[in-house]
Amino acid sequence: MSEITAPMGGKVLEVKVKPGDTVNEDDEVIVLEAMKMELPVVSTGSGTVKEVKCKKGDTIEADAVLIVLQ
Repeated sequence: MSEITAPMGGKVLEVKVKPGDTVNEDDEVIVLEAMKMELPVVSTGSGTVKEVKCKKGDTIEADAVLIVLQ
């Protein structure tokens, strides 16, 4: 199992995957707003989304686990 974490703190603007979706390395999975800029978060590996730990509008901290892959 691997985890996709937030590169910096910010607000979740969009979640592009849901549990059961298949993702590949470098696929865009979440869009964050940080320092008034949109920051795409990409998958660090390939797998199936097991759990999404955030939703649109959430404020998250740096290094927070956003998605769990299996």
